[in-house]
Amino acid sequence: MSDHVLDRPVWHCLTGPQAHFAQRRDDAVRIDPSIGPFAASAAGDASGFDAWRESGPLWLVETDEIAAPPGWRVARSAPLSQMVAQNPLVENVGDEIVALDDEDAPDMARLAKATEPGPWAGATHRYGGFYGVREGDHLVAMAGTRMRPATGFAEVSGVCTDPSARGRGFARKLMMRVMKDMIDSGQTPFLHSYSTNDGAIRLYRSLGFAERRSMVVTILEAA
Repeated sequence: MSDHVLDRPVWHCLTGPQAHFAQRRDDAVRIDPSIGPFAASAAGDASGFDAWRESGPLWLVETDEIAAPPGWRVARSAPLSQMVAQNPLVENVGDEIVALDDEDAPDMARLAKATEPGPWAGATHRYGGFYGVREGDHLVAMAGTRMRPATGFAEVSGVCTDPSARGRGFARKLMMRVMKDMIDSGQTPFLHSYSTNDGAIRLYRSLGFAERRSMVVTILEAA
């Protein structure tokens, strides 16, 4: 098993810098369900998850697909491209980008439901700082920080734009704002994209990201 923290981002996040978000059972760990569905085991398999069978699907992000243990089934498995900012592009993005907080949580949840940027729960925004773009009373785009698997790395996540506001560069500006926070605090931005999402990968490359390795997300549900 690789020793690089990015090969096991969930495990290193929830046993390291973001352990305060974790629920732990012996050699297995998951994030608080109010924040997200991610889980991992010390062995890199699906052992030790039975205590969470009734709490909904678990998302595992590892280098290979994870086989379902007895009592579980694989609801979905998909390849991911893990990318790291090697030459990050960070520019002044103007004042249309605003910080989001707990008061914005309902609007963030609505936008996530409409755009499906990845798993979203009521308190997902508490992973780290999120920014957005509002037009009137409507939140039309957002991006933020998710996993911090070790000092020195932070994951850009939740990047999404309402269909009515696409094509105006909001995702690009939001990512640069999030990346600036990371870089200013001494962290290297990284992210995960579905390998089939060619448009997103082109955007990420244009912002200085390069593919580091392939990963797999395995979603387990109680059988």
